[in-house]
Amino acid sequence: MGLLGTLTETLKASTESPNRGGDQTAESEGAYWCHDCDERLLDLDVTGEGPPSCPECGDDMEFERSPGSTGCAC
Repeated sequence: MGLLGTLTETLKASTESPNRGGDQTAESEGAYWCHDCDERLLDLDVTGEGPPSCPECGDDMEFERSPGSTGCAC
């Protein structure tokens, strides 16, 4: 296998796992975003009722879910 084959296999292996980010017991359903500040908070990191406030500007953040099944809320 040449260099190109090795690179192809490496990149293919790095995109196969949908469960990135460690061994969490709960699965994320999305993230809260402040689009003005580009701040993101994973839903598992938010406590309390309602949307959290942006740490930068203080506005309410918007909840968004990933339509794909990649495990990524981006």
